[in-house]
Amino acid sequence: MVLTGRLLWFHNVRFWGQIYETVMPFSNSGFYSSCHIISKGALWNSMPETSSIISLTRMFSRKLRLLLVLCTILFPQPSNSNVGVTSSFMRSQMASVDMPLDNEVFAIPKGYNAPEQVHITQGDYEGKAVIVSWMTSAEPGSSEVFYDTVEHNYKHRAKGNVTTYTFFNYTSGFIHHCLINDLEYDTKYYYRIGNESSAREFSFSTPPKIAPDAPYTFGIIGDMGQTFHSLSTFKHYLQSNGQAVLYVGDLSYADNYEYDNGIRWDTWGRFIEPSAAYQPWIWTAGNHEIEFRPKLGQTVPFEPYLHRYQVPYIASGSTSPLWYSVKRASVHIIVLSSYSPFAKYTPQWVWLRSELQHVDREKTPWLIVLMHAPLYNSNSFHYMEGESMRTVFESWFIKYKVDIIFAGHVHAYERSYRISSVKYNITNGACKPEQDESAPVYITVGDGGNLEGLAGLFKEPQPAYSAFREASYGHAMLEIKNCSHAYFYWNRNEDGVSVASDSLWLYNQHWWSKRQINPRRRLKKNHDNMRTEHLGISFI
Repeated sequence: MVLTGRLLWFHNVRFWGQIYETVMPFSNSGFYSSCHIISKGALWNSMPETSSIISLTRMFSRKLRLLLVLCTILFPQPSNSNVGVTSSFMRSQMASVDMPLDNEVFAIPKGYNAPEQVHITQGDYEGKAVIVSWMTSAEPGSSEVFYDTVEHNYKHRAKGNVTTYTFFNYTSGFIHHCLINDLEYDTKYYYRIGNESSAREFSFSTPPKIAPDAPYTFGIIGDMGQTFHSLSTFKHYLQSNGQAVLYVGDLSYADNYEYDNGIRWDTWGRFIEPSAAYQPWIWTAGNHEIEFRPKLGQTVPFEPYLHRYQVPYIASGSTSPLWYSVKRASVHIIVLSSYSPFAKYTPQWVWLRSELQHVDREKTPWLIVLMHAPLYNSNSFHYMEGESMRTVFESWFIKYKVDIIFAGHVHAYERSYRISSVKYNITNGACKPEQDESAPVYITVGDGGNLEGLAGLFKEPQPAYSAFREASYGHAMLEIKNCSHAYFYWNRNEDGVSVASDSLWLYNQHWWSKRQINPRRRLKKNHDNMRTEHLGISFI
C-alpha cells in the first residue's frame, strides 16, 4: 500500500487471473469518491476473451462492492485538511558545480573537423521530418546528411545550411542545420554526417502514423545543466524506454559564466549527444536562454540558443521559434514561451488562440503544453512567477481540455490535482483554486541537476491543489497507451531507473468528456467500446 498524492494504491488485487490496482482518490476541497478498480495497464482489451462482457461486469461488481466496504471501514471520508504529500526524502540543498571541462562526457570526437554536438528534433508539423544539427570547429565542411533505412548504404541525401555567431569574446564553431523530410512513419533511419575519415554515423526512428490509439513514450527533463547530478539524471534517462524528450527549458546554464559562456554551450551539446543524436528533443526556451547582456554589448535575447537549436515553428504557423507546436503519434504538443509577450493581441496570444482552435482531438486526443515557468507552484522559489500567464491562458486550457502542462524553472518536482482558478476575479473573493475535472494536471520537472542546486523551501501548509512534491533530482516519463489512458511516473535519481517515486494513471480529457455525454451507451464487443466507464473507472 503506497500513498502517492491523491491516490492510495493497493497492489496485486486479482480479478480474472489478472493483476489490478485499486485507487481511493481524496481531495482537500471536500470531494470524495468511492474506491475504484482500474486495470494495471488500463487496457480493457487485455480482459479474457472467453467470458462475456456482461459476466465480467457482474464478477467485477461483486468484488468491487466487497472492496468498497473494506475501504470505507479502513479509510473513512477525510475532512478538509491537507492530504497532499510532501515527500520526507531529504538530500543536500547546496548548489552543485559543473563537471570539469576535461570530463570524458565532454570529449571532442576524434578526427579532423569531426562533427560534434549532434542533435535532432522534429522537422515538421506531423512527424515525417527531422532537423539534424551539429557543429564543426576547424572549417565549415559539408552540410549534407546522407541517410537511408539500410545501415552504411546511404542512397538519399539532404543539403543543409551553416551559420556562426559571436557572443562577447566567444565565436562559435560552424553550426549546421539540415532538414530531412518526406520520411516514412514508424521506420528506423541511419544517417551520416561529416567528411571522409572523420564522418560519423547515427540513427533515429520516426514516430508511428498520427492516429488516436498510437502509443508513444516521452521523457520529460528540465533545468538539467551539466553537473554530476545532471549526469546522473541523464544516465537514468538513457536506460529508459523513452522515444523522445520533452525538454521544458534551461539547457546548458552557460549564462552563469559571464565571459566564457560559449564554451559551456559546446560542452553541453557534447554531453547530451548520446541521446539527442538518436531521438528528437522537443525544445522549450527558459530564462537561462535569454542571455540579455547589454554591458557586454549583447542586446538580442536568446541569441546563442536560437543559433544552436532550431525548431519547426513555421510549419505550425508561428512567427517565432520560441512558440510552436508539433504532432507526434496520438499527441499534439504545444510549446509556449514564458519570456516572450503573451498579453492579449500579442503574436504569441494570437497564435495560441488559433492553434487551440485547430487541434483535432479525434486524430490526436492527447493535448500537452510545455512552458518553463509553472502556472501553479507551492515552492518559495519562483513563487507565482507564472501567475500573469495563468490569468491570460488558463481559461483556454480549460475550454480546450488540455491534459497535462509540463514546466520547469523550480528546481524540484511537483504534481497538482486537476484544479483551476478561472472563477476568480478581483470582486468575487473566490481566490483559491478549485477542483476542476476539465483542467490539466500541472507537473513541474525542474529537477534535472543544474549547478544552482535544489529548491527545497516549499510553502507550508501544503496547498490543497498540490498532490505531491519533493526537492530531489530526477526525470519523468509519460507513456501514452492509447486514446484514453496514459501512465506518468517520476524517478528520483537515488532510486535508480526502475523505481517511480510518484506515479499515476491519467484519463484523456477529450475521450472522457465524450463518454460522459451519453454514459448509458450500449456496450459493444469492439476495441473502442471496451474502454468505457460502465465499470466505474476513475482516473486523474
